[in-house]
Amino acid sequence: MAKLLIVALLFLCAICPAPAQPARPTPTPSIVYATHDSDAVKNYETNAAVVRAMVNRLVTAVTVQPDVGKAWGSLIAPGERIGIKISAAGGELFTTHRDVVNAIVDGLVAAGHRRGDIIVWDRALGGVDEAGYRRATDSYQLRAVPPREGYDPKAILSAPLMGKLVWGDFEYKGSKAKMPLLSDTENTSIVSHFARILAGEVDKVINVPVMSSSESNGIAGCLYNMTIPNIDNWRRFSQGDRFGVDSIAQIYAHPLIAKKVVFNLMDGLVAQYAGGPQSQPNWAIHHATLYASRDPVALDAVALKQLQKWRARTSLPPIGHMADYISIAGQMGLGNSAADRIEVKNVSP
Repeated sequence: MAKLLIVALLFLCAICPAPAQPARPTPTPSIVYATHDSDAVKNYETNAAVVRAMVNRLVTAVTVQPDVGKAWGSLIAPGERIGIKISAAGGELFTTHRDVVNAIVDGLVAAGHRRGDIIVWDRALGGVDEAGYRRATDSYQLRAVPPREGYDPKAILSAPLMGKLVWGDFEYKGSKAKMPLLSDTENTSIVSHFARILAGEVDKVINVPVMSSSESNGIAGCLYNMTIPNIDNWRRFSQGDRFGVDSIAQIYAHPLIAKKVVFNLMDGLVAQYAGGPQSQPNWAIHHATLYASRDPVALDAVALKQLQKWRARTSLPPIGHMADYISIAGQMGLGNSAADRIEVKNVSP
């Protein structure tokens, strides 16, 4: 009798359709604004006045505001703490350009924010001095994420990828000068911690990556710039193949990132289509273009398409599956990755 009951239940399961999944709403098309000016950069030197005009055109276009002060004011309210996340991995030639950052800061000041309260940061700042940043006179806070102490023990990201902890990670057991107390097998973790700056010191973030490939994660664009450099135990997501593919979009979706980033501006004054995010001048090009969007996924998709074109012209292999996290981010609803859902608008003079 029991066997007959089981057979009957299996038969009913086979003929009864599964409950219909609710249809996901069609995402609103995204706009990526681009501005180009050949006078913006010559021999790796930027023209501050030209760059400032380019940045101002972008922010007023994205926000549909009549002037720069109102544009930045529409993105960040009075009293909100502001962070500008740059990329400083590229040294003298390929750090987010100081003229771009200064134009953003001046716009925020025009919107009523105090220059000295604005935090400009990256994991490390090895490239900023060579890139022309002037810590003494720029007046904003130029900060790195200190090893170990720079991560918030309560801002935790857990993912099912085991990472080998190294000195600088919050949970590393040992010192920089001595061997770790635990074996290589034991000194591992599936936990990462967010940088204190991101977790507790800023309310809104302006994301300013460079236009670059990444040898470990395909493209060091908007999604990468807010994720990999802002966590410890990050190497488990940057091991080539498919490691970051399945994780970068998930990391970006964390409220500490997705709810804080209000504006994405990609520095394509000098673009690099291979070897990044470290500087590789042999694969760099004076692109003299800046891009901006509220949608980090769409902006990365536009940049990836252009990087692929440059690679094809020089017979380099395509970036391939390492950048699949861009489409995964689109599927997660973080933005649009499909070309037919993205409009590129030129706001060049």
